[in-house]
Parts: sequence; C-alpha cells; structure tokens
Amino acid sequence: MLKSLYSGVSGMKSLQTKMDVVSNNIANVNTTGFKAGRVRFQDIMSQTEANAQGPNDFGLGGTNARQVGLGVKVGAIDTMTGVGAPQPTGRPLDFALDAGGYFILDSGNGDTKFYSRDGAFTLDNEGNLVSSSGFKVMSRGVSFLDENGQVDGQKLIKYDKDFTNDQLQPTDDLKTVKIPTELKGETGDTVNLVSYSIDSTGLITGKYSDDNTYVLGQIQTATFANPDGLEKTGGNNYVVSGNSGEPTVGAPGSNGSGKMVQGALEGSNVDLANEFTEMIIASRAYQANSRSISTSDEMLQELINLKR
Repeated sequence: MLKSLYSGVSGMKSLQTKMDVVSNNIANVNTTGFKAGRVRFQDIMSQTEANAQGPNDFGLGGTNARQVGLGVKVGAIDTMTGVGAPQPTGRPLDFALDAGGYFILDSGNGDTKFYSRDGAFTLDNEGNLVSSSGFKVMSRGVSFLDENGQVDGQKLIKYDKDFTNDQLQPTDDLKTVKIPTELKGETGDTVNLVSYSIDSTGLITGKYSDDNTYVLGQIQTATFANPDGLEKTGGNNYVVSGNSGEPTVGAPGSNGSGKMVQGALEGSNVDLANEFTEMIIASRAYQANSRSISTSDEMLQELINLKR
C-alpha cells in the first residue's frame, strides 16, 4: 500500500508538469513564431516479485514475470517545430518563413548567435535591421566605397543582369544588415537612399539618387539537423544546444529553409482544441491519482483499526 501512495504522488507531480506546459502553450497562442511544447511520460522502475520462466522438463509451460510498477516520471518535454500559419500584416519589414529555418541574430555577446522565427524587424537610427528585442539581423555582407573608391579591393556591387550571389561575402563571414541612408556612389560622390527592397531570398537592394540600384546584403537563415534540440531563451529566440547540431547557413529557400514572405508574420502553432482536450485529460488524471492516494490511506486506516 505504501507503493501505491508513492505511485499516486509521482502521477500528481508529473501531471502538474503537464499542466504547466499546457498552460504555457495556451498563454502563447498569439505569440509570433511560438512552438508548442508536449509532455511525454515514462514509467519508473518496476519491482519484480517473480522472474519469468520458460517451459521445464516436468511438462509445465512457461510463466511470465510478476512486476509491480512504482510510478511515473516526465520522460521528455518536446518542442513541436511545425510551421505556424502566416498572418498578413501588410508591413514591409514583417517577414515569415514559409517552411523550416531560422533567422540569425547577433546577440551582442561575442560569437553567440540567437535563432528566431520571429521576423518582425525594424530599422534603428543608424540603418541597422534589428529584431523587436534590438538584436541585429545577420546577412552576407558587401563592401562600400570609401573616399578612395575601394574597400578591401571590392567595388560597390550594382544590381543588374550581371549580378550573382557569388559577389557577396561568404556565409562563414556574416555581417549585420545595414541600409545606409547615404554612401559613396559609383563616381565617388555621396548619394542618398531613395528606396530599398528585400526579396523572398533575403536579397537587400537600395536605389540611390544616382539612379543606380546597389546590393546591400542578403539576409541568411540557419537550418539544423535536429531543430527540436534548440533551447528557448525567451524573446522568441533559441540558441544552439549539444543535441541540435551546428547551423547550416544559407539564403532563404536553400538547405531546407523556407523563403521569406513579406508583409506577414508566422503565427503560433498552438492548437487550442488539442490543448483544452489535454487540459481536461490532465485534470481527470490528477483527480484519479489523488483518489488512489486517498483510497490507500483508507486501507491503511482499516489496518490500524485492527488493533482496536
């Protein structure tokens, strides 16, 4: 009977964890790019009262083991990485990825990078493309002309029929995205930004007052061998863990990453109908476990009453 008490307690504790996860899912039903959690249970060890035996020489058949389970534990809390439905916003700096992949953000802490499905970006007063938390978006960069007309031997890249992505810096040397309001143009004169655009592959171009369109960079995305292994850090951001694998960096639409959908944000993938069902199941299971504890207590009370 004491085993049944502890089994009931383990069930109640595990179901409390399940309710925590379900409640968090429901709370984040409107969170951009949120990935729902799922709790899976495992049984704890079992007490073997008799081992299994095969048929013997006396003509008897085999018998199975007799085991009494000792309760339940939380086996895993999974992150469901399915893509949420895109929600149109009409805002030009809102982006959703239509398949897998994560935007890469500079955490401002050395080599640490954040990864996010939240594509609600803004421009700061220096022209940097940043997330809602202020982290800078990473891209394949370009070099701009200085007063001598060159930077590291590279000319300013014009967006024309001769442009290829090979003219951009390599993916292992990512830079933060910057859309300058002015730069040294093709002739070395200062030109001002007229307009800019970002296409579905993350390519950023700017039209300037010299009537030329220049390439300003290309937003990059990361994919992982095991995206379920990424760890949440809050603020709709993730970091690499020991089980996620290292990121594979590429343009949106490559390496299994989705293309960028402008004017939309990815919604939460929480299914409210499923979460409310799981809540009911957890509530009833919690009641059943508490009932098993109270029943075991009544049996112990009857045993004590034998003394009277």
